[in-house]
Amino acid sequence: MTIGVGIIGASVGGWAAISHIPALRALPDYDVRAISTTRRASADLAAREFGVPDAFDNPADLIAAPGVDLVVVSVKVPHHHALISDALAAGKMVYSEWPLGVDSAEAADLAARAEAAGVRTVIGLQGGSLPVIRHVRDLVADGYVGRVLGSTLVGSALSWGAQTDTAHAYVYDAAFGVTPLTSSTLHAIEAVNTVLGDLATVSANLVTGRKEVMVADSGATVPVTVADQVSVTGTFRNGAALSLFYRGGFSRGDNFRWEINGTEGDLVLTAPGINGNLQALDLRLQGGRGNDQSVTDLPVPDALFLPVTPELPSTAQGVAHLYARFAQDLREGTETVPGFTHALQRHHLIDTIQRASRTGTTQTLN
Repeated sequence: MTIGVGIIGASVGGWAAISHIPALRALPDYDVRAISTTRRASADLAAREFGVPDAFDNPADLIAAPGVDLVVVSVKVPHHHALISDALAAGKMVYSEWPLGVDSAEAADLAARAEAAGVRTVIGLQGGSLPVIRHVRDLVADGYVGRVLGSTLVGSALSWGAQTDTAHAYVYDAAFGVTPLTSSTLHAIEAVNTVLGDLATVSANLVTGRKEVMVADSGATVPVTVADQVSVTGTFRNGAALSLFYRGGFSRGDNFRWEINGTEGDLVLTAPGINGNLQALDLRLQGGRGNDQSVTDLPVPDALFLPVTPELPSTAQGVAHLYARFAQDLREGTETVPGFTHALQRHHLIDTIQRASRTGTTQTLN
């Protein structure tokens, strides 16, 4: 059965346009049937651009549309709770972009509503679905590096640089729930956990380096209330160490590098450019082991890619594989994709990291 999709927040040029739309177009299990934006003109433009039959300027109309089985919520996080609540009340399945809510309280409420409604949900933590990440997971599990000793990851949270524009200035305000910790860092941790398992302990140092930021299109400055320098260290349940750092903005050096070091070998993932958001990168995998004196390229097996996805842009790769796994779950009655219960666990992890930084203590995770 084809799954009818309605996307709330699918303006031309936005995130949904460069990730969800190409991903869904490539998958025969889905049919994008409706789009909703805040204005009639932008909704009509998006519908024409993407070949979608129905366009709405009121999300309630999209949620009520009989042909929409799955509501995709791709808007600012403060709007998630109301929109997702309405979709769940209508008995619709929901794919929510990450973070699920502005805080763990909102996430807990939405997870409870989803369970009460008895509908399937997806949270947009797609990094663990990337073919290259799944290949790294398999290499580690098969002993490529031997016993894992430690892992280091350094990245750049591009959206939190020295300048912004009016449309994106809200991300510097912690009240909106979108920060280098909740966004870039947690997307990276999702992939790290996919490969190396869960953490047993965590310590953190969250620092607000820039105190204000220039809004380029208005000339104004706004205060920065988010931590734009995020340092997380910890120990995995197998005893290996983690050191993870995300900077706001970008570096003139490397903007993404992840190493996994073991008793027998090393794996290294890097990406070109100034963006360090793992879930949207074209990652290069290299490895070396035994008598190797350096790392060399390791190809990702074709079998890990869906037949239609190798040509998709990096922004759509993980999203497409997440959608494909969800369709398989619905067919087979399995639950392999992260839903709202998983999202709540990740929100609790954010709380733990913040508490570790605030108290200067190491926190033990369940």
